[in-house]
Amino acid sequence: MTDQAGEIQFTQNRELSWLKFNDRVLDEAADETVPLFERLKFISIFSSNLDEFFMVRVGSLETLHLSGNNERENKGHMTTDEQIKAVFKACIPLVSKRDMLYHAVSARLRMHDICQLEPDELNDIEKEYLDTWFSDMLEPVLSPQIIDSHHPFPHLLNKVIHIGAKLKFDGNTSFGIIPVPASVPDIVMLPGNDIRFVFTEDLILTHIEEIFTGCKILETTAFCITRSADIDPDEADFELASDDFRENMKKALFKRKRLEPVRLEYKSDMSSSMLDYLCKRFVLNRKQTYKINGPLKMGYVFGLEDKIPENKKIQLLYKPFKPQPSPMIKPREKIADRVKRGDIILSYPFESMDPFLRMLREAAEDPDTVSIKITIYRLARRPRIAEYLCMAAENGKDVTAVIELRARFDEQENIDWSERMEYSGCQVIYGLPGYKVHSKVCLITRRNRDGIEYITQIGTGNYNEKTAKQYTDLALITSDEEIGRDAVEFFKNLAIGNIHGIYKDLLVSPVSLKSTVLREIDKEIAKGSDGRITIKINSFTDLDIIRRLKDASCADVHVDMIIRGICCILPGIPGATENIHIRSIVGRYLEHSRIYCFGTGENERMYIASADFMTRNTERRVEVACPVYDTDVQSRIRDILNACLRDNTKARTIKSDGSLEKIEDGKPPFSEQQYLIDEAMRSAAEAASEAAAEKERAAAPPQHDETKGFIARLKDLFSRK
Repeated sequence: MTDQAGEIQFTQNRELSWLKFNDRVLDEAADETVPLFERLKFISIFSSNLDEFFMVRVGSLETLHLSGNNERENKGHMTTDEQIKAVFKACIPLVSKRDMLYHAVSARLRMHDICQLEPDELNDIEKEYLDTWFSDMLEPVLSPQIIDSHHPFPHLLNKVIHIGAKLKFDGNTSFGIIPVPASVPDIVMLPGNDIRFVFTEDLILTHIEEIFTGCKILETTAFCITRSADIDPDEADFELASDDFRENMKKALFKRKRLEPVRLEYKSDMSSSMLDYLCKRFVLNRKQTYKINGPLKMGYVFGLEDKIPENKKIQLLYKPFKPQPSPMIKPREKIADRVKRGDIILSYPFESMDPFLRMLREAAEDPDTVSIKITIYRLARRPRIAEYLCMAAENGKDVTAVIELRARFDEQENIDWSERMEYSGCQVIYGLPGYKVHSKVCLITRRNRDGIEYITQIGTGNYNEKTAKQYTDLALITSDEEIGRDAVEFFKNLAIGNIHGIYKDLLVSPVSLKSTVLREIDKEIAKGSDGRITIKINSFTDLDIIRRLKDASCADVHVDMIIRGICCILPGIPGATENIHIRSIVGRYLEHSRIYCFGTGENERMYIASADFMTRNTERRVEVACPVYDTDVQSRIRDILNACLRDNTKARTIKSDGSLEKIEDGKPPFSEQQYLIDEAMRSAAEAASEAAAEKERAAAPPQHDETKGFIARLKDLFSRK
């Protein structure tokens, strides 16, 4: 396969690659080894992923199309128009597969008394209950409207379900519309011990004649539109709006609500005339519309989990697992004392985030703490992290938080927390113009009798207590002085808006991260067949790194990659990438850690990082990669990588055409995530046993040497017998 220039084609379009990844997510819903309700959750995750894809990626393509930009992208060599057509075409079978799996899984959940009911399945008592619920709870908050010269077509919000009706009144035909208010739930639960519910839009549809009184109902449907979320708060119109970036972000979020529609989804059969009417209103063509044979929104699924009876959870859900204590830290040991003996690595969600939270709380209360500086991209809804930072500021510590207000879909949350933290006395910085601050760095500066010391935490994932239980991430805590000095310089540069800082150990994009990665690849190229590269990232689109890894493959360097999502390099292409081996893992937890390894044995250089190999990360974001020097930490990270490379249950190999293939290696089933769960539980049990023995020894009365010798001789005698 060659490209237009006659060169070997070893790359693929990023959008189509992402859709293959989301199809892999949907495969978990078809996996019989996955508990039944977890399969429903994977369908919901697929749907949420696809919604965001249309809002962000398709929205961006539509913006390029409207601007007249039809240039070819540099991986799949497709024009903007070709990409849009290919995306909409590729989504048709995915949506059909999703709907088919939804009905298959729902049918089996009925056997466990979890039922989504259609209106014609309700008995008289249930109908009466829903009629009362409609009249008391729903009808008073509905805002129906007809469309005519005095009632213009309203602005419809993104991903809000609307009821559409073709009406006839006094001989005239018109269109009626009813938004389903955000104040009401997506589903209405029926009373009883079983989990039985109806969709709110179905309940409205059954009462449509009561809503449009005096009208003849000719046709009804439920639909929603997806709007583009492609906003840029660094654009000139926002820059001129205010000197306060936070105010600009508020204006940008308001603008997002009114961006152009990119997709129309509708339930049930819709007449050609009604579909044409809606397409004309939203300026969409038929290819941008999808008939949905299932729910229009699936966020309700996660709320049902809490309603499942305990006796059924063992059948329907994954076996409960709670993040375990880190084996590297004793329960009551201060982090500042422990880290002096060696670096600490936390592996989420297998190990708890509590040591990091404890580190912040201890620093907030410690009189020797001078300052705490941290970069924040996404926070949990009620974050203890923010609570401890505010506590530190109120205790007189110098607290600086670099809060990225442009973290997509978390902008409002970050705006709110930035205001609260400022109120508590924290210094808040909103990142840099034109560059998102996506790095995960926390620096604690302490004063000791000899001067100043540093504790630096660098991670692969956000400081978010919720996702630390859902995403696989790594967090390194170190007292290394050089890394601490680099962190001091890093925060100083963020404060003065300097992206061209020079660092001794840390790799910081957009300046040194990518160039260092390319140099590390070159070192392995020089070794030829003795060269080794192992990379674990979420997405891979950076063409410079793609080409350099292709050169490594041509030099017989063995390259192993674990890439969860977008993968624009095609492995196994003769004469180009035949020595590159790529796998993707989708399982119970979202694979999220980023690890770069070059070389083997004592000469291996290992980094953990916040950055994927995407051009946006390497050139348009502030990212940080940190070298791992501690041999114990290196060993633990290598164990994680080896587990990923052994996985033959949740891993899929990426083939030379970009497709994902199940691994059939003839070996016993092995799951990387289950292995790490088991290891975390084993380590925690050993630590608990050791702590109990130590407590018992401390409580035992002291023994004289003669007594100890006598007991030892007795033990030896019995062991011989």
